[in-house]
Amino acid sequence: MTHRPFARSAGGFTLVELLVVIAIIGILIALLLPAVQAAREAGRRTSCGNNLRQIGIAIHQYHEHFSCFPPGAVNFGSCCSTESYTSWPISILPYIEQGGLAAKYVHGATNESPENQAVRELSVKLYACPSEPGTKELNEPESGPANDFNIFYMPGSYRGVGGRSDGVTGWWDNYPQYKNLPFQWRGVFHIVDGRLSQEMFSDITDGTSNTLLVGEYGTQTRTRRRTYWAYSYGSYNRSDAVPQGRTLLGNWDRCVALGGTGGIQPCNRGWGSFHLVVNQFLYCDGNVRPVNQAIDMTIFVNAATIAGREPGVLP
Repeated sequence: MTHRPFARSAGGFTLVELLVVIAIIGILIALLLPAVQAAREAGRRTSCGNNLRQIGIAIHQYHEHFSCFPPGAVNFGSCCSTESYTSWPISILPYIEQGGLAAKYVHGATNESPENQAVRELSVKLYACPSEPGTKELNEPESGPANDFNIFYMPGSYRGVGGRSDGVTGWWDNYPQYKNLPFQWRGVFHIVDGRLSQEMFSDITDGTSNTLLVGEYGTQTRTRRRTYWAYSYGSYNRSDAVPQGRTLLGNWDRCVALGGTGGIQPCNRGWGSFHLVVNQFLYCDGNVRPVNQAIDMTIFVNAATIAGREPGVLP
C-alpha cells in the first residue's frame, strides 16, 4: 500500500479554511459591535433621563415644603469673583436620599470654605449622566473663586435654566448684568441676591409644560468649563438660553470656533450632551423631553422664560 504522509485526514481543516472562518467571525463581530454600542448608549440615555425625572420630583417636593422653588444660587456680591452660597442642587439633597450629605452642608459658609469641602468633593450619582465620562474625577473649575484659590469640585451633568439672554448685554447668573435684561426673561433658577428672589409655580405664567427647568450640559472639550454640581458661582450649575445654535453642541471649543455675538460667553452658558443630536431637558411640570440640537432657537429661548408670553411650544 502506498504511504501518503501529507494526506489530509477526514474531517480536518486546512489553514486557509481556518483563516476564512476567523475572518467571517471578525466581520460578524464588526457588524454587531455598533448595534451593541447603540443599545448601551440607549440604556445610558434612558438612565440619564430618569435622573432628570428624579431631580424634577425632588424640586417639586422642595416647592411643596417651602412654597417656592430652590434658589438658582445665592450670591450677595457683584460680578465676578465673589464666593457663593447654596444653590438648587444643594438645596434638594434631602429629597434625593442625600439627607446625610445635606446635614454636612454649612449654609452660613460659602461653598469654597473648608467647612463645605466634604460636600463639594462628593460624587452624587443622580447628578451624573452615565454617558458623560469623568464625572467621578475631582477637577478645578476654570474661573471664579475656585480657580483663584485652587479649590476642586466634583463634576455633574445637569444645569438649571436661569432664563433667556441675548448673549451680550446680560446674564441671569450675576449682578449687575441681569439688570440689562427684560424682567420677564428670567427663568426659575436665576441668581438670588436680595434683589431677585426665589420663584413660585404661580410665577410661571407661560405654563409649566412649556417652560424649561433643568437641562444637560457636558462638553467634550475644555472640561474645566464643565458642570460642577455644587459650584454656585457663575454658570457652572446654571445656564442661560441664547438664540445661537452653537450653544447646544456640547463642545466648548467648537462653539467658540464657530463664533457669534458675545464671543465665548454664550459657550460658557451652553447646553449639550453625549447623546446623538439631542439634549434632554426637564420641564417645570416634571416631564423630560429631548430637544434636537437643530431646533429653531427662537422657540428654544422662549421656553427658557417663565413669564415672557412668547408664542411657540417646544416639540
